[in-house]
Amino acid sequence: MTVELPTTSLLTPPTMEDGGRTLLPWLREMRDEHPVWRDAYGIWHVFRYADVAQVISDAQVFSSNTVRVIPAAQRFSAGNLLQTDPPRHHTLRRLVGSAFSPKIVTGLAPRIAEVTHELLDATGGSGEFDLVPALAYPLPVIVIAELLGLPTSDRELFRTWADKLLDREVADPNDPELTQKIDRVTADMLAYLHEHCADRRAHPRQDLISRLAAVEADGERLSDEEVVNFSIVLLMAGHITTTALLGNTVLCLDEHPEVCAELHADRSLVPAALEEVLRYRSSFTQVGRVTMTETELAGQAIPADAFISPWLLSANRDEREFPDPDRFDIHRNPHHLAFGHGIHFCIGQLLARVEGRIAVGVLLDRYAQIRLTPGVPLRFFRRGIFAARTIPVTVQHV
Repeated sequence: MTVELPTTSLLTPPTMEDGGRTLLPWLREMRDEHPVWRDAYGIWHVFRYADVAQVISDAQVFSSNTVRVIPAAQRFSAGNLLQTDPPRHHTLRRLVGSAFSPKIVTGLAPRIAEVTHELLDATGGSGEFDLVPALAYPLPVIVIAELLGLPTSDRELFRTWADKLLDREVADPNDPELTQKIDRVTADMLAYLHEHCADRRAHPRQDLISRLAAVEADGERLSDEEVVNFSIVLLMAGHITTTALLGNTVLCLDEHPEVCAELHADRSLVPAALEEVLRYRSSFTQVGRVTMTETELAGQAIPADAFISPWLLSANRDEREFPDPDRFDIHRNPHHLAFGHGIHFCIGQLLARVEGRIAVGVLLDRYAQIRLTPGVPLRFFRRGIFAARTIPVTVQHV
């Protein structure tokens, strides 16, 4: 089958700076007309639910080891759950699996509630504040930093590093300067975590970095590089998901005040509402895979060693899977792909869900009304994360 350009004539996907007003219609068009599409840089984009689920689940055909075609990814491949295939992936996942067990995560609930109240108290009782710096960002960072054993007072450092990583434009994976660009934005973060790794090897504590530094995998201890990369994934992915989920929940409730009223009347609906937020405004728009062999998707032949970009956001808006997908409906019980699927199903998904449930519950308890502040524009991420960087809200206390 011949690959054709979409009718929009775009050579790469649109950005999300307008909050998805351009991207979401484009994704619908791609699902309908070009379910598998090769962009100007040779990346194969996959848009329909069934195809996306296949790509992110079949590790034998679609490898997570993107180093095979993007050498710059080598910097973060060792010890990186997101870029590791079986059997090594199973080994690494077991190392931290118990740290995210239901018993451990649910046991964090009192601390999550305590931090949520402390952060909202710090707004000074004001009727107006920005939800992101006030709550959505610091809450998950404090929780994951405490698990890892990192000083929570360094959270502004973590935010700076996350912003640098998310702001870098990597439209062309073949850019010969990509490695140098990545080195420039990650040098401080790598040095910081290497220092903590060395300290834990010399002075172990009761934290996750100490455990990673001491544990054996396949008969060997993890290298410093593996411990650092493991920690980066847990720190960055461990907070970005919840930050986006909390912000997106407030955006959805502002857009649908009748749902907010439902949640105020019945807190038991909060978990279902969060699942619909994850479907309707999926935090991570897409992930990356590499074909191990020539394959076919939606009638399109794809060669071996091709970089594949399955769109989680598009899959979760696929009308072939979800009736009336552009309608926000907290009663639909969606089987979304926001946390992935298969062996790479997000290891921290339960933590994100518990953080979301508790934080949203506290917001509903404290505020009779939470609305976006009129006339104040939102700033969104350009690519990768479907969320707002700023969410100015006006609240009415209970």
